[in-house]
Amino acid sequence: MPPANRSKPRTYDARRVREALAAQVEAVAGAAHRCTPEQRALPSGLPGWDVHQLLVHIALQIDALPRLLALPEPAARAPEVDLSRWARSTAALAAALDEQTRRDAAGTADPAARIDEAVTALEPVLESAVRTDLLLPQDFGAMRALDFTVTRLVELVVHSDDLARATGLAVPLDRQALASTVRLLADALAAKAPGGTVEVRIPPFAVTQCIEGPRHTRGTPPHVVETNPLTWLRLATGRITWDEALAAGTLTASGDRANLRPHLPVLN
Repeated sequence: MPPANRSKPRTYDARRVREALAAQVEAVAGAAHRCTPEQRALPSGLPGWDVHQLLVHIALQIDALPRLLALPEPAARAPEVDLSRWARSTAALAAALDEQTRRDAAGTADPAARIDEAVTALEPVLESAVRTDLLLPQDFGAMRALDFTVTRLVELVVHSDDLARATGLAVPLDRQALASTVRLLADALAAKAPGGTVEVRIPPFAVTQCIEGPRHTRGTPPHVVETNPLTWLRLATGRITWDEALAAGTLTASGDRANLRPHLPVLN
């Protein structure tokens, strides 16, 4: 697989995104219903949140689509936000999301039922959610509905993995949802650290180049980072560190410039 050409934004297939969203929502909702009261009280792995709060946060991420679709469309001249900018801007909302999650979780007795409510609101708008001609007024600016729905895949995949690791429950990751998440985070890395010196490989889903310096064009790249999709997901979102992944043997880095430490996490 050749490195991605990021001179143009990556495109996502509307049908596949819609199907992936439905599949990942179903997977996480099923896991939420299997979660016992004891498991809901466990630490989520996210700072200050237990699993109960994580589940409520997942419901809020699903809710975001029908909520934004119900708002007036932004003016056509509104600046548009692309997926890479979204990924690199989420840290700015961390405090507000934390506050909202804690507030909603305090008033939620059954987080699985709260997820069910979000899913019920989502189902009638799935077709609109993958339109490319519809702008949504999200926090960073106007965003194409399809692009915003791809961000929901990222949120659901990341938090499905959080839930599985916190509770030991099996939370399947839809292949297309995982592929979209891996590719978006790889593209965001390339936008955050532009260049062609280091080749980052996440088989079978993504290859990209990043970091300023001599650009590799032919033969075996001298600076290569390679990892698997789940490790990349966790590295790019700060769930594990570069050194932890190296020590676990799930990450390899060859070449003296193959060091992504200064550029991780991509999404907080």
